[in-house]
Amino acid sequence: MFHDQNFKNLILDYPREALSFFAEAEAALLQADARIIPVRQEQLQERLGAHFHELDIPLLVESPSGERAAVIFALEQETRPNRFSIHRLAHYVLHLSEMFEIDRVVPVVIFLEAGDYPKGLALGGHRKRYLAFEFIDFPLAQTEYQRYRNSSNIVARLNLPNLQYPPEHKLDVYVQALRGLRDLEGDPHKQMKYLDFIDIYADLTDNERKRFAAEYPEEVDAMSQFAERFIRQGLEQGLEQGLEQGLEQGLEQGMKKGREEGCLEGEARILMRQLQLKFGDIPEKVRLRIGSAAEADLLAWSDRLFVADSLDDIFAA
Repeated sequence: MFHDQNFKNLILDYPREALSFFAEAEAALLQADARIIPVRQEQLQERLGAHFHELDIPLLVESPSGERAAVIFALEQETRPNRFSIHRLAHYVLHLSEMFEIDRVVPVVIFLEAGDYPKGLALGGHRKRYLAFEFIDFPLAQTEYQRYRNSSNIVARLNLPNLQYPPEHKLDVYVQALRGLRDLEGDPHKQMKYLDFIDIYADLTDNERKRFAAEYPEEVDAMSQFAERFIRQGLEQGLEQGLEQGLEQGLEQGMKKGREEGCLEGEARILMRQLQLKFGDIPEKVRLRIGSAAEADLLAWSDRLFVADSLDDIFAA
């Protein structure tokens, strides 16, 4: 199971909610209008080279006053605590600090399964300690679900099945996660995407699904509506794209083109999201330029984003 990708998607889709859930004390100190910008892995890999280590998503937080790189949250998801390397995390945090030229870096590690892991690192000699390193740990399987059962934070609600609960509360956990998705997310694509997330981690048996259908008919109807809306949108978009690509190049070429354009579209969407978070509304001419850009241009613009004070700094070159 691709736990890393599941949590990477979750953090990218809901960065503010992820910080509020996984790093509550630190997130509480952030200004309400602070910008939270996901840092793309490709950009880090290019900049850090051999020092690159993949985390789920590093998040750059900037204050509305224009202070650049106010703090970086380096979130890492670990399925099994015994695989966690505190030395690797410490290396990565130091490289992030050097790369962005800031001292305010908050490392956060999300543990999916229960287990033991080092809480800190201290290096030194007989006389004194010369290097100390700590991080925020969030052990999902050791966190009581009741605390977040009625939370208005969608990341907390989606993760209810990953929290600690008595076996007899399993259906309640599942239902409260579904209700959170229904009440807190209106986009049909994300509803279907995170319905899968809930299903994966709730892992209901056939008997439990039958009980759920019998005891919670309203939630069953809500799930059906998620699917209907998603399928309707998907059919409309798929028919339109399929007709265009099929008429132009034939089915095989159309599929290939669709895959390539899908990758570029994903890169463009992430860049657009970063720009909107930093600069607000984006002019139509910039949107059109991003929408028709090559991959090399998208990467170059992403690199300029973190040192730019205006859109002209990014696109004038």
